[in-house]
Amino acid sequence: MNTLNSNFKNIGISVILTAAGSGTRMGHNKPKQFIEINGVSIIERTLKKFYDINLINEIIIIIRKDDLDYYNNLKNKYSSKVKIVIGGKTREESTYNGLLETSENNSIILCHDGVRPFVTKEIILNSIKAMKEYNAVVVAVPAKDTIKSIREDKTIAYTPKRKYLYNAQTPQVFKRDLLVSAYKKCFQEDIQVTDDSSLMEVIGEKVKIIDGSYSNIKITTKEDLLFAEIIAKTEEQNENRNRV
Repeated sequence: MNTLNSNFKNIGISVILTAAGSGTRMGHNKPKQFIEINGVSIIERTLKKFYDINLINEIIIIIRKDDLDYYNNLKNKYSSKVKIVIGGKTREESTYNGLLETSENNSIILCHDGVRPFVTKEIILNSIKAMKEYNAVVVAVPAKDTIKSIREDKTIAYTPKRKYLYNAQTPQVFKRDLLVSAYKKCFQEDIQVTDDSSLMEVIGEKVKIIDGSYSNIKITTKEDLLFAEIIAKTEEQNENRNRV
């Protein structure tokens, strides 16, 4: 950890947490980021993971305008690092809004799903450490299932080799200037992507995969909530053991 601090002590690091979704697939009476797991909201659990890392000096939370009152309370609780930014009409616009609000003096940007609260400190620090050698880093895990590529009529076109397939997670980490350039190209050429690392592929930048965790889930469905409660209890048990 001391070596990591030494390597990045003069490099500002920003985090962009995307939390502007409505959570319609969850079927809940409030957006999924506000659902509590063992008494703590999903977004606060996620925020705290990054807030407690000294190397990170800025956290941008992308939100819906309708949720501003809740986030103002959260910002007051974590005031020293947190900035609130209203999202756009699309995922790309929302992330870019947040990117423009990051400090220009911070050369490393971590992009993370606001509803992925079980990322570990180790994974976050490993993703930052990898930026010493690479310009773009993505946390991922090997695909467990056999993946099928299909045609329009839902017949199988081919089966890619599973050993080459990974499920992308977050954080995804980039040099700030590269990410800004990639987003400008995205808007100029009307390119739509499902994650930020895809933009690096568009501009021809090599992206390094580092190990994530199968517990680093994105909470999207009711079934995910059941799994989340188990992970949360395990985290809390481990924290209690470490205090003893």
